[in-house]
Amino acid sequence: MDIDLHASFLPHTDPEASLAFYRDLLGFEVRKDVGYDRMRWITVGPAGRPGVSIVLEPPAVDPGLTDDERRTIVEMMAKGTYARIILVSADLDGTFARLRSAGAEVVQEPTDQPYGIRDCAVRDPAGNLIRINETAAETGADGVR
Repeated sequence: MDIDLHASFLPHTDPEASLAFYRDLLGFEVRKDVGYDRMRWITVGPAGRPGVSIVLEPPAVDPGLTDDERRTIVEMMAKGTYARIILVSADLDGTFARLRSAGAEVVQEPTDQPYGIRDCAVRDPAGNLIRINETAAETGADGVR
């Protein structure tokens, strides 16, 4: 079997704030920016990895959702419990410092986890949890520094 990751979806509530975070702060390329009826779907991804993308989408736009489900999604986003993604960085400390200095909401400073990785966590402008793992190049193939 030959399976790879193509795209993951995260909700956003403010397209310009999302662009500032993912494009300007994290350095992702903008691959598509599609608008429809006051909504925007923005596809971003890491430079040099054209096959891997994050689609930032308006929350709760699925026509099959009930009003109660839409309210629940918005409430979970406000609490920061709706969506998350894990990224990797060869320079975890530098990446974290850049995010902190830009005002990103810090959830966890860089930490050695008991399960063998070193990571940190922040929230993007929509409240999505962004965990950033240090790559094996920094820690060694076994995850140990």
